[in-house]
Amino acid sequence: MISDGDIVLRLLAAAAVGSAIGFERERLLWAAGIRTHMLVCVGACLVMIVSAYGFEHATQAPHVVLDPSRVAAQVVSGVGFLGAGAILLRGNTVRGMTTAASIWVVAALGLAAGGGLYFAAGVATVVILVILAGLKPIEEAYRARIQSYALRVRAERNALTPEDVKRLLRVRGGQIKRLTQTLAEDGMEDHTIQLARVSRADVGLGAKQLGKHPGVHSVDVRRRGGGGEAG
Repeated sequence: MISDGDIVLRLLAAAAVGSAIGFERERLLWAAGIRTHMLVCVGACLVMIVSAYGFEHATQAPHVVLDPSRVAAQVVSGVGFLGAGAILLRGNTVRGMTTAASIWVVAALGLAAGGGLYFAAGVATVVILVILAGLKPIEEAYRARIQSYALRVRAERNALTPEDVKRLLRVRGGQIKRLTQTLAEDGMEDHTIQLARVSRADVGLGAKQLGKHPGVHSVDVRRRGGGGEAG
């Protein structure tokens, strides 16, 4: 059996690495913040200690064989209900997947700390923080290029053809998901153009080109949301 001091050290180490991950989520104002991550990490650490050392007296009995990893293994699946509570579906966008993953991974950090693997827990914490905070600007830059937009163009009759739309917007055919044209009561034409996987800058430039086209009276741009996961 490990000493009381070692138990305290492992629990404090779990609280420390859990708080580091939780702070990153807390600063983004997610529901699962510092306290949630610390509790999950310390709890997983305690389970690991109990699993590894809590049944040592039983293993000393004859003909008794125990697997000390069985209790700890249940943490991996058992902590999933917390992650499920952090996931939200808003329209076509799934939010909270990253927070759910962070809750799951701090449980793994707790198991590492509970097993006395301080170096592994420390290195993993650094790697996780780099993934959560360091890669976020890159992820956001990529997502800025895969947004969906809806353009509503009001033009004179027969002033705008599908070929004109594609040429002026400078997009590939696959990026135009839908193009509809209706005749208004005043004789004008309303064109609705749905674009996918385009950047805000490209849409803005294309809208200006459409607005300069002869016979076009107005161009309205609305972002429809790029889907995917956030947070």
